[in-house]
Amino acid sequence: MANSVTKTSAEYLRDIVAAPVYRAAKHTPLDTMDALSEKTGNRVLVKREDLQPVHSFKLRGAFNRMSQLTGCAGVITASAGNHAQGVALSGRELGIRSVIVMPVTTPSIKVDAVRGFGGDVVLHGENFDAAQGKAKELSETEGLVYVPPFDNEAVIAGQGTIGLEIFQAGPVDRVFVPVGGGGLAAGVAVLLKELNPEIQVIGVEPEESACLTAALWAGEPVELEHVSLFAEGVAVRKIGAETFRLCREYLDEVVTVSSDEISAAIKDLFDDTRAIAEPAGAVSLAGLKKYAAANDIQDETLVNVLSGANLNFHTLRYISERAELGEGGEAIFAVTIPEEQGAFFKFCEVLNGRMVTEFNYRVGERGDDRRARIFVGVQLKEGVTEREAIADALADAGYDVVDLSDDEVAKEHIRYMIGGVPPAFVNERMFSFEFPEHPGALVHFLDVLGTNWNITAFHYRSQGMDYGRILAAFEDAHSADFESHLSDLGYPFTEVTDNPSYQLFLAPAGE
Repeated sequence: MANSVTKTSAEYLRDIVAAPVYRAAKHTPLDTMDALSEKTGNRVLVKREDLQPVHSFKLRGAFNRMSQLTGCAGVITASAGNHAQGVALSGRELGIRSVIVMPVTTPSIKVDAVRGFGGDVVLHGENFDAAQGKAKELSETEGLVYVPPFDNEAVIAGQGTIGLEIFQAGPVDRVFVPVGGGGLAAGVAVLLKELNPEIQVIGVEPEESACLTAALWAGEPVELEHVSLFAEGVAVRKIGAETFRLCREYLDEVVTVSSDEISAAIKDLFDDTRAIAEPAGAVSLAGLKKYAAANDIQDETLVNVLSGANLNFHTLRYISERAELGEGGEAIFAVTIPEEQGAFFKFCEVLNGRMVTEFNYRVGERGDDRRARIFVGVQLKEGVTEREAIADALADAGYDVVDLSDDEVAKEHIRYMIGGVPPAFVNERMFSFEFPEHPGALVHFLDVLGTNWNITAFHYRSQGMDYGRILAAFEDAHSADFESHLSDLGYPFTEVTDNPSYQLFLAPAGE
């Protein structure tokens, strides 16, 4: 923070109203989502920040902060996403040199976008922390003003202009805002509560990067050990000090959503508005849907902020696959059936005419009692209730059944690996990794682990994102030396040897 004096809500209101953001940013519309409104029984509106010149709300805060500078040599920040473009465009509009430090792993499409807006790009480090360290170093050595992405009073006030536009559009009951570092949520919440305390403002976080939820539990900002990068724009390890103060005081509630629920919200936005949101941009709509359903909200005006649309096109493949699961339109099961003529027909009869969306087959034990394990997707019309009914019907029919609809390993990897049981027993451990998507990542993995232990299974599928998820098994990997090498690798990992989908479809038979 620029100073240690706590700013009042009235002072924030003054600064938001006076913010000169419209020299660069647009006053974006509130569009009605007709289909979702009918489906939920509410009037659902979407605040279209994807229509900003940088396709993100970040321009507002960056411009407001930079417009206050006089006589500086330039500004610098660290970012691999929307904040970088906001700073670059603001620098061009204000005639201020802008330097953006980006990790070397940043996709070229984002680097080119920043350069296109006039920013000087410095590529440094493998991750954001390294880039931020370099930015702060250059700030000192070159006399550049560091522009933080969220924890700054001027940045918060700039983002708060979104709340002012929502308020001016007419009466609303609840406003759902995404939470990453907290700048947007803090600015919108303090503005709306100052003008009308009756408006409910609800923050929404991805389950795997819920830094505000963690801070609320701890009573202060805490650093998450790991964050998922699916919704990269809100993947923040630690919420800001000032943004936490404001969010704790002015947000009414905070809800968390899964990657599947975010994917479903991206589909809703496309269906209703033809907007293609980035995952972070659809977080608030995912929260709106979840909150409205859980609390039986009806006949209200609900607003969600589509905060950004800087999406790598190839990511849409992953989103499309996961949207049906997030919407409750598909369920996946592992089912053991007799390996005999007519068994599949009898199985389908139990499904009672429901459409099978996926069917993967693995022969089970050989011998007198031959069985097959199937990985099956089933189309749903009634969500979780129908999913539970299918599982019960299969169990009543005598089948061994496991519901894998919430199993991340099953959805990410196992469904593509059916048929991979080794012909003989292998003493292996299975792990899930997150790789940075850049040349050399796989070589580093193999150098640290693959040259020391035999890799007995490996699955990777590019989703067009800045990181990839890998499933890998290692033979005889039970030593302290292996644990040490895992730590040295430097990639986030989780052991999934006990995962039920792995055990059912890929695990070696016992000795």
